[in-house]
Amino acid sequence: MNNMTLKNVQRFDMVKEIRVIRWYLRLLTWIISFPAVWFQGTKIRKQGVKGIKGAYLMLCNHNAFFDFMVATAAIFPRRANYVVAIDGYIKREWLLRSVGCICKRKFTNDPILIRHLIRIAKKGEIIALYPEARYSLCGTNAVLPQSLAKLVKHLNIPVVTLITKGHHINSPFWNLEKRGNRTEADLKLIISKDEISKMSVEEIDELINKEFIYDDFKWQYDNKVRVKYKKRAEGLHKVLYQCPNCNTEYMMGSEGAEIFCKQCNKRWYMTEYGRLEAKEGNTEFAHIPDWYEWERAQVRKQIDDGTYYFDKQVRIDSLPNAR
Repeated sequence: MNNMTLKNVQRFDMVKEIRVIRWYLRLLTWIISFPAVWFQGTKIRKQGVKGIKGAYLMLCNHNAFFDFMVATAAIFPRRANYVVAIDGYIKREWLLRSVGCICKRKFTNDPILIRHLIRIAKKGEIIALYPEARYSLCGTNAVLPQSLAKLVKHLNIPVVTLITKGHHINSPFWNLEKRGNRTEADLKLIISKDEISKMSVEEIDELINKEFIYDDFKWQYDNKVRVKYKKRAEGLHKVLYQCPNCNTEYMMGSEGAEIFCKQCNKRWYMTEYGRLEAKEGNTEFAHIPDWYEWERAQVRKQIDDGTYYFDKQVRIDSLPNAR
């Protein structure tokens, strides 16, 4: 699309008033969500939220699409307005607007979004926010934006966390085939409205980061959640792309329950409880997130040394609207 054409394209209306979910769509979300949650065997625990009658900010971790179904069940019979990235609106803007979603462009300052959130809070509605802004890459928490604590101060409503466990094990982004394992979720009040005025931004930030910690693979191993799916390691090389045995990058592969290096031929077996075991020799990382964090440390060192680079042909598209 050239510049002249782009100038004539209708832009996404970010200012348009956010709707309350239509009653028949609200009913539909319950019809879809409750059987899925029941079939998955999800256990939802609630702490301190029963007495909240008005608005609150619900901070959710994000591992799979199933997160939304659990959130619907967790806050029943109440409803929520979800903050959703604009790329999620493509070809389905009408539907997402009808269920009360709030459009957001990722990783940008957005004063219009803040105005929307304030209006929703004044109406006494629940605001659902996924602050990591993406699916977890290996079932662990990501760095949260520092602006989150400032938002809490600005909204001045209770803060609740919804931390799910087992969603990444059941359907990781690198292999969406569902395993069918049981899952859990904790809906917890972490800051009351009265506490907000007494806390500094730094104290709020510290508390949110303390509460927003999860590790699906640790949860799986500690709770002996068995995954019998025979292809449970397929796709894992998309995350574990560097071999810890020979340090070669982008030569990893996976098949069935194994991940392997095409350069040095070392192989690891993924157990039914989510641990890695080397087929031969030393097991460098039994815990998958440890391997991932090791990779991040390698990249950080390359950046510090000035040796990190990426050379690839790419296609850049514009996203002025949801069409």
